[in-house]
Amino acid sequence: MLDKAASVLNALEAGPATLAQLVQATGLARPTVHRLAVALEHHRMVDRDMQGRFVLGPRLNELAAAAGEDTLLAAAGPVLAALRDHCGESAQLFRRQGDQRVCVAAAERPMGLRDSIPVGAVLAMTAGSAAQVLLAWEEPERMHRGLIDAKFTATMLSMVRRHGWAQSVSEREPGAASVSAPIRTPNGRVVAAISVSGPVERITRQPGRLHAAAVVAAGNRLTEILRRAEIKTTQPKV
Repeated sequence: MLDKAASVLNALEAGPATLAQLVQATGLARPTVHRLAVALEHHRMVDRDMQGRFVLGPRLNELAAAAGEDTLLAAAGPVLAALRDHCGESAQLFRRQGDQRVCVAAAERPMGLRDSIPVGAVLAMTAGSAAQVLLAWEEPERMHRGLIDAKFTATMLSMVRRHGWAQSVSEREPGAASVSAPIRTPNGRVVAAISVSGPVERITRQPGRLHAAAVVAAGNRLTEILRRAEIKTTQPKV
């Protein structure tokens, strides 16, 4: 039964899924998948999005953090602080969860007007440069689903992939602007977005010109840390 529950969680790693989609992905009987999904939901390992589809639940992040095995979160603090100090703007780390994105780490600007996004804040995947980054490298079907009601277009996401970063101005909130870049696993999958954000009057209506290079460098730094951690865990002990 544990193996079957794991197959449900593995299927949800690819994104939100209906019961029928889980049945198809796991090859298990529909009553079995339903029973497992409901049980996992009870334990907060599975949740539902706004369309009622199954998504990975918050308990998985909590367990990873408690076990001290979240390499990205462990490394994010110093990188975000350095990015904040370099740009003079608040810096954040976002992960996608279903049809939303969650701020999992942040380094706030200590004084003056700022765009404050606290850790734990849940934002829509339909607006903002971090949402663009988290969606731009998705599989085509999932990407086009994500464009429904989005304030950005497929053409804009194509530019994100070409440039390696995204910017937004008054997209998520009037007067707020941001720049984001991807963080990747060793196999190239985008697992998070790193951002700087602030008021338009300070970081201008072309924030990428000011901060894209620094944000991309910070994203590459975290990507490299994940790569080194992967090599370390796969090296044979002597």
